[in-house]
Amino acid sequence: MIKLSNILAEIKVLENSGDLTKSVNNIQLDSRAIKANDIFVAIKGTQVDGNDFIAKAIELGATAIVCENLPNIINDKITYIKVEDAANAVGVMASVFYGHPSAKLKLVGVTGTNGKTTIATLLYQMFLNLGYKAGLLSTICNYINTVAVDATHTTPNPVELNKMLAEMVTVGCDYCFIEVSSHAAHQQRIAGLTFAGGVFTNITQDHLDYHKTFSEYISAKKLFFDKLPASAFALVNNDDRNGTVMLQNTKARKLTYALKSMANYNGRVLESHLDGMLVSFNNTEIWTRFIGGFNAYNLLAVYGVALELGQKQEEVVQVLSNLKTVKGRFEYIISKDGKIAIIDYAHTPDALDNVLNTIQQISEGDNKIITVVGAGGNRDKSKRPIMATIAAKLSHHVVLTSDNPRNENPDDIISDMRKGVLEPLNSKLLSITNRKEAIRTACALAQPGDIILVAGKGHENYQEINGVKYHFDDIEVVKEIFKTA
Repeated sequence: MIKLSNILAEIKVLENSGDLTKSVNNIQLDSRAIKANDIFVAIKGTQVDGNDFIAKAIELGATAIVCENLPNIINDKITYIKVEDAANAVGVMASVFYGHPSAKLKLVGVTGTNGKTTIATLLYQMFLNLGYKAGLLSTICNYINTVAVDATHTTPNPVELNKMLAEMVTVGCDYCFIEVSSHAAHQQRIAGLTFAGGVFTNITQDHLDYHKTFSEYISAKKLFFDKLPASAFALVNNDDRNGTVMLQNTKARKLTYALKSMANYNGRVLESHLDGMLVSFNNTEIWTRFIGGFNAYNLLAVYGVALELGQKQEEVVQVLSNLKTVKGRFEYIISKDGKIAIIDYAHTPDALDNVLNTIQQISEGDNKIITVVGAGGNRDKSKRPIMATIAAKLSHHVVLTSDNPRNENPDDIISDMRKGVLEPLNSKLLSITNRKEAIRTACALAQPGDIILVAGKGHENYQEINGVKYHFDDIEVVKEIFKTA
């Protein structure tokens, strides 16, 4: 237990009533998780308002309430703390509660539309291979050194986040690499954390269902860099026009990486094959197991971060050449008769364009590209026809199918995708709502040497339909089809 006054020491309290010397057990954002002597922080979220559950939290045993507006009915046995911004306050409080864990290791955040998971995961792999203990907080899975912890969000809430960071410190981790989503930055889930560095990958259209405008989306990403301390580094993609925007107001040391322009860390793709590519980073040649320009950017960012964190170049180069692809990121399977299936998380127009252009570069002769793609329900609708058009332009055949329809009718989503595809490209499209049948059809259309891209879900092992998650794994499905074909 820890004294309430200590937890509140680093936040601005506008008003309070009750005993601040009492000890509390935990900080909770979900009233349903409240136990005796917990603090409940009432945050107004996108779906529900925590203020509506203050009474329920007290009923379950909360001994203190942190909120932006004091409730009309005051319980004289409860301590109430009024703050200007509850979302920011809980991040700072959680950091204090767990002993400022982010300051006890080197925490590096990665933000951007595409590449976050790959860069954060490869940095984690890199530092484990360099002999360090490290942590990872990512979309696919969280790791406390080598112990896996299921991920529910790209960036956890501040209490969960600080708890995991504290566990990393306890087991002796020296580093932690974290994906910082635009939602997390906007909702201040990273408030109170001490970062050693930040990476910006790129910004393309995504999450406009949440941010409403592209400008707001950029601003959410920029928030992360605006709050980096002077002791940190900010490494941005100089080939993205918004890279310099990220650096405008940061106090951090400004660094760039690029394949097409001058930068602190320059890279080039020298050769590209199905089993890997030869790259040059700052005039050092490296053979990697990755392919595609987008992966060259990812690896270059990893290279730059490792050097900025004080690692020796020769050791970094050696480890880079042995790193393996991240699950569901350009992961390929070859059938007995030579058909090639590539499974990739590409779920934005830019990501799909990058993956298909890379496939075009490695495909040979008359081999065809067959793309299976859908779009998520209850998300940005404007990108649906754009993605279908990109797939049709860069593929010989396209099978439009269900992704995670959530609470939308999957046929309506497919219809939205088709609407933006004009003739003659429209003639390339097939619509098969059942995702397994769509993949099976694409595999049947393929001849030996053809490449089947199954895009959109990557590492995900579920399909979300009407609020229920059903087991579905693109990789498993492809392996099953190839085995029985």
